[in-house]
Amino acid sequence: MDDVLDINSLSHEMDELTSFLLKDENTRSLNTEKKEFSENVQFKLDSYMTAVKLNEKIVPADIIERRKKLPIYTKKNELMNAIVNNHVLIIIGETGSGKTTQLPQYLKEVGLTITGRIGCTQLRRMAVKSVTKRVAQEQGCNIGEEVGYTIRFEDMTSEKTEIQYMTDGILLRECTYDKMLSNYSAVILDESHERTIDTDILLAVLKWIIRKRNDLKLIISSATLDSVKFSNYFDGATVFNISGRMFPVNIIYNPFQLYDYERSAAKTVIMINEQKERGDILVFLTGEDDIETLSDYLNYEYKPSSLHYNLKIIPVYSALPWEQQALIFEPAKKNERKVIIATNIAETSLTVDGIRYVIDSGYVKQKVYNPKKDMEVLTKVRVSQAQAIQRTGRAGRVGPGVCYRLYSQSQFDLFPSAPIPEIKRTSLTNTVLLLKKIGFINLNDIDFLDAPPTDAINFALTELELFEAIDKTGHITEIGIKMASFPLEPNLAKMLIISEVLGCTEEILTIVALLSVSNIFFRPKKKQKLADKAKSNFFTNNGDLIMMMNVYNQWHQTSQDKNWCHENFINHRMLLEANSIREQLLDIMKSRKMKLKSSFSDMTPVLKSICAGFFQNVAKKKPYLANRKKYDYITLPSNEVVFIHPGSCMHKVLPAWVVYQKVVTTSKEFMRGITPIDCSWLIEMAPSFNLQI
Repeated sequence: MDDVLDINSLSHEMDELTSFLLKDENTRSLNTEKKEFSENVQFKLDSYMTAVKLNEKIVPADIIERRKKLPIYTKKNELMNAIVNNHVLIIIGETGSGKTTQLPQYLKEVGLTITGRIGCTQLRRMAVKSVTKRVAQEQGCNIGEEVGYTIRFEDMTSEKTEIQYMTDGILLRECTYDKMLSNYSAVILDESHERTIDTDILLAVLKWIIRKRNDLKLIISSATLDSVKFSNYFDGATVFNISGRMFPVNIIYNPFQLYDYERSAAKTVIMINEQKERGDILVFLTGEDDIETLSDYLNYEYKPSSLHYNLKIIPVYSALPWEQQALIFEPAKKNERKVIIATNIAETSLTVDGIRYVIDSGYVKQKVYNPKKDMEVLTKVRVSQAQAIQRTGRAGRVGPGVCYRLYSQSQFDLFPSAPIPEIKRTSLTNTVLLLKKIGFINLNDIDFLDAPPTDAINFALTELELFEAIDKTGHITEIGIKMASFPLEPNLAKMLIISEVLGCTEEILTIVALLSVSNIFFRPKKKQKLADKAKSNFFTNNGDLIMMMNVYNQWHQTSQDKNWCHENFINHRMLLEANSIREQLLDIMKSRKMKLKSSFSDMTPVLKSICAGFFQNVAKKKPYLANRKKYDYITLPSNEVVFIHPGSCMHKVLPAWVVYQKVVTTSKEFMRGITPIDCSWLIEMAPSFNLQI
């Protein structure tokens, strides 16, 4: 069943009807069959004319043909039958099969949009936006009409929306105010193999929901899923396999153990450009720093000869705005070769035409949380074998390819088979708050695919009790309900709530919005001294978060001048994003009838509000020792040694007591986002916090 009117078929049927009606009227006795035929064709004609009158888009023939060429199309009827006859369906669709774009449309075709929306989760915002764009084209509509998406702080849906793509965190948050997901007739959890914390929680919540709702279809979809484990989890759910459109990919290992993978990646890019035929390159690195380092080298130091392609370098990581990330989809020019340098953001759900060569560093950055130290550290680790296979597959989506693995075959054999589920290695505070809001009083009642560590759950419960978000019986409080209404981490939500009491909601609203985006300060490698000097002009003794607020306020006074940002090494796009987030948080506050107040020049209420959010991230300066070159701090109550980051405006002020936003580990464990406090505020803002001052 195609998604658009078949005009050629309609024209043929109209010719038949016209011929029939031109017959002698005396011999034209319209029996029931002919009458139904006539009415059917007329209905189609009326529908077509209505579409023309409403200026609705007719899907081009090439898009229809493109859909038919996808591997999933060969199993369309069989798959639609499986969807109709199964409550829960597990689909193993190989890379390039078309499952991400086609499954929601097939669900629509079997009539599931009559009773509700079809929701499809993706792991990353970039995938949500790009997939929505593709499906909207295939459905012949604009984004936000029949096909839309929702990500944090951005909702592109309407009352007309039938297919909704979203991040898994968005769907989980929907459960907090619609426990049974009554707006949906079907839910697809895509790329479930990556086992993010939100995906795992959704699996548990949806397992509970489908026992209450016989009308809800649940589809678990992935390319590299442990189908037996997932099938058993859902009481023997049917597994449906779809072959992918994978072209052969030649894997080339590096026989040596390499530590400088950035240099190796650069050499491999150059070798491909100078020795290999046309085709774009995708490089997998770990994060913003090494991506920018390689980008700078290829942009400014490598000069290809006239015999080789010019390189179009495209960095891709989550901190970049969508407009820059979307450059990966633009085709290379005639004498150009695209080099996409990305984090694992490009591993799944994205088809980038033209990729022929993949360079895999074999590393990824992963959040690891230690509840005893209350520290979450972003650590560079080896990828799993499943991730390496996903990366390799990027080279075989549109033609034969080559994957250069910057590690040996023997090293690959030692990689873990799959990544450690995020639920086992990250903070659970926000997750537990959402589960409480959904209505799970006793967390032991939740059937997890892999149970989270007991220590992490207990710490989350303790932390939420300190925030006064739950009471001693484990029930959510009014403060907790209000905190859960914000799409924020609990500590940021608590800052907003306490700021109303202290009369500084305007200031804290700005700070929370700024903490919800990436770093607003630029520090280009070739202009680090100039950038540091520009940043020092904003330094204040009130700490890094107040400094950020001051930057935002000055930017507003310049009428959001982009040139002012450039001159001061400020990221204009991040400020625009923060401004948008601030407006949306303001709407939530107004909906909850929270009062907007400003403390004006008095920063004490603002500092106290920050303390209320970050009281557990507290450190005090150690006594001075003559043989110590730099002051260090001790976290309380965990007694970990930490240092003030050199980029902090507190680096030379060295207050006796501070709270910090996070700890990052490089050469040392550095505190970032530092705010000076009076230690008496800890008792005032968090009276239950057991701290030996």
